[in-house]
Amino acid sequence: MKLQTKSMALAVLSCLAAGSAMAQSSVTVQGLVDVSVGSVKYSGDSGSTAAVNSGGMTTSWLGFKGVEDLGGGLKAEFALTSFLQADTGAGGRFGGDTLFSRDANLTLAGSFGRVSLGRNLAPSFLPTVIFNPFGDSFNLSPLVLHTYVPSGNYAARTWANFAAGDSGWSNEVIYSTPDFGGLTANFHYQFGEKAGDTGTKNVGMNALYFNGPLALSAYYHQVQVSNPLGGSAIVDATTAPVNFASINNQKTYFVGGSYDLTAAKLYATYSSSKDDSTSGKSLDDKTYSLGVKAPAGGGDILLAFANTKRTGTLAGADLKRDTLSVGYDYNLSKRTDVYTVLMSDKINTADRATSLVAGLRHKF
Repeated sequence: MKLQTKSMALAVLSCLAAGSAMAQSSVTVQGLVDVSVGSVKYSGDSGSTAAVNSGGMTTSWLGFKGVEDLGGGLKAEFALTSFLQADTGAGGRFGGDTLFSRDANLTLAGSFGRVSLGRNLAPSFLPTVIFNPFGDSFNLSPLVLHTYVPSGNYAARTWANFAAGDSGWSNEVIYSTPDFGGLTANFHYQFGEKAGDTGTKNVGMNALYFNGPLALSAYYHQVQVSNPLGGSAIVDATTAPVNFASINNQKTYFVGGSYDLTAAKLYATYSSSKDDSTSGKSLDDKTYSLGVKAPAGGGDILLAFANTKRTGTLAGADLKRDTLSVGYDYNLSKRTDVYTVLMSDKINTADRATSLVAGLRHKF
């Protein structure tokens, strides 16, 4: 009996060792550095700033990604990615940003789809950056600016972004479906992690469809928790002249599409946000955007416009913002490009502002 038991144990250990040997894993270091120079001013800013800046077309980042083949079509993946400011060497997008604010997650992927745990994308991110010609430019894309970037000094904004809860969510579970003939969907749930309060949370979903020259997308979210760290205002800390800090619940839906005519790619989006505040007053935003990307001379001509109308008892008088960007992005190689962009930005309560920048971007 002892001999039988010992033989079985050796057999099990041999199987485990064989499985470990067969499992394949890889870890890669990836990143992007984007540096621009020029004069930048958004409507509502006190003045223009001539400077070298990081992240003109894409926020600079550095990270580690890995995957292990577990067998049977199952894979384990991880991502740890930090934003950085290439003009100064500082970490994060801004002071107080978390170390791995871009990605900090583990994922199991298989024929069933993908399940991710940790810090990851908000449901608004992919539809926003895919369906505008300037991509994920947080400095120069009109749609991204209106969605995520406020104007004016911190806690004294002349304009607050319309999307609550940041472009990434912490403490999040995401389920991503397999690809069904070009259609995929992602379901997001962020725990509020408040003791004795299971009702405060962020939930959302998005859908993406790609079929030849046509692409379509939509998202919905309800946001009650701030990011990257909870406990602060979900939109902005400003209390006057508009009390954005009092907003404690937001519901947003978005639809967008693009069509590639080969000679030019056309973009269009529409979104509607409804905000509730602690005082019971509401704030509503309606945003549409249009864009064109046209290949020319080894690069792309970029043209984009976004318009937001803000109404509601919290805002008082109606507020409006329109932003137009025109640029050219030239590919030096598959990984390196140079760009120049002229942007005009106008809030109806402030003067029109103009920005002109040129930059260099490298992916590795």
